[in-house]
Amino acid sequence: MTHLTRRRFGALAGASALALSSPALLRAQTAGRLVVIGGGFGGASAARFARIHYPDVSVTLVEPWDRFITCPYGNLILGGMKTLADITHSYDGLRARGVEVIHDRATAIDPESHRVRLEGGTELDYDKLILSPGIALRWGAIEGYDEAAAGIFPHAWMGGDGSQITLLRQQIEALPEGGVVGLAIPANPFRCPPGPYERISMIAHYLKQANPTAKILAFDAKEGFSKQGLFQDAWAELYGDMIEWVPSNQDGRIVRVDPANRLFVSEFGTEHRVDVGNVIPPQYAAAIARDSGLADESGWVPVDPRSFAARMAPDIHVIGDASLASPLPKSGFMANSTAKIAVAAALAELTGSAPPADPVYFNTCYSHAGEDYAFSVVGIFRPAEDGFAETPDSGGTSPRGPLAEMAETRALEAEYADAWYASITQDMFS
Repeated sequence: MTHLTRRRFGALAGASALALSSPALLRAQTAGRLVVIGGGFGGASAARFARIHYPDVSVTLVEPWDRFITCPYGNLILGGMKTLADITHSYDGLRARGVEVIHDRATAIDPESHRVRLEGGTELDYDKLILSPGIALRWGAIEGYDEAAAGIFPHAWMGGDGSQITLLRQQIEALPEGGVVGLAIPANPFRCPPGPYERISMIAHYLKQANPTAKILAFDAKEGFSKQGLFQDAWAELYGDMIEWVPSNQDGRIVRVDPANRLFVSEFGTEHRVDVGNVIPPQYAAAIARDSGLADESGWVPVDPRSFAARMAPDIHVIGDASLASPLPKSGFMANSTAKIAVAAALAELTGSAPPADPVYFNTCYSHAGEDYAFSVVGIFRPAEDGFAETPDSGGTSPRGPLAEMAETRALEAEYADAWYASITQDMFS
C-alpha cells in the first residue's frame, strides 16, 4: 500500500524540499497541523470541534464546493416543504473561527510522508488527517446506469450543486396525470438507510395534492428496511394505495435500466415502464479513500472502533459514510458524533491530552412522512472486540399506533426534527 501511494507522489522531489523543511517551524508555532478532507456532516463538525477545543492546532478544511447542500432534508424539497436555499450552508462561520477553508478537491494522499495533493496543484503537509469524503456511486453496478443516465433517471443522492434534486423535483412536477414514479433502492450498506423511504413519502405528499391518481413503484434490493412499520403505517394512513413497495423476494431488485425507453428491468427479467425514474445505485467510499489504499475489498474503509483511525494508516482517521463501521448507520448524526471522537483521538498525541477512554457514538435519525408527521430512531453504540456494538436497550424507534391516537406525537416529532436540523447544522458551520 505504501509503495503504491508513494509512486503517486513520485514527482514531488525538488519542488517539495521547502515544504519538507517547514514542519519544525510550524511545530514551534502550533501544536501541530490537522487537515480535514470533506466539508459535510463529518468534516465540518471535525474542523469546528478542533478549533474550539484545540486552539493551538492549525486546522485546514479541504472541500471542493463553496456551499454545502445537505442530503438530510433534501427529500423535503420533493414534497414541497423546503427549498434548495433552506438546505444550503456557507463556510463563513468556520473561517471566522480560524479554520483555513480551501475550496479544492483532494486527489491523493501519501500516508508515509503525511502529504495531501489537491487538484489545483497545492500540496498540504499534515500531522494528523481527518478524512470525511463521503460516498461515490458505483456507476455500472446496475446495467445501463452511468453518469449520462443520471441526466434522465436522477439519483439525487449527493448534495453537490443541487442539480440532481432539482431535476428530480422538476420531473415529478411534470409527471403526466396518473403517471408512474419508479424508484430503484439498493442493498445495504448505503448512505442514510431510511432516506429512500422518506423520499417515497415526500413524493407521495406532493402527488396527493398535485396528481392524486399517480402511482409510486418502489423496487427494493432488500426484503426489509429501516423504520419499515412506521413508514408503511404512514403510507396507508396518508396515501392509500398510491405507493407499492416491491421487496427483493418479490422480484424487486432492479438489475438493468433503459433510460431512453424509461424502463426498469428486474432480476428475473420483468420490465417496468416508468414516467419518472429515481435510481439510487450501490455505493462505496469516495475515490480519495479507495485510491489511497485505505479501503478493503468492500469498497469501504476499515477503522479502529476507538479512534476511527484507518486500519491501513493510523494517522488518518476516516469518519462519516466512507468508514466500514457496521452496525453504525451511515447518517449525518453519526458522522457528527464520530467526528468529535476522531478529533480527540487524533490530537491526543500532538497536544499531550488523553484519548477518549470509553468512546460512545450516538445516532438519532428523523424521517418525515407528511405534513406535521415524522418519527425517529435512536441508537447508542460502543467499541466491541470485533468492531462496534449497539448498547443493549439504549435506543429504539417511535411508537406505532393509528393516526387518530398518534397525531400529536407525530406533529411533535416533526418539530423535533426541524430543531435537530437547525442544531446540527449550527454545530457544523457556526
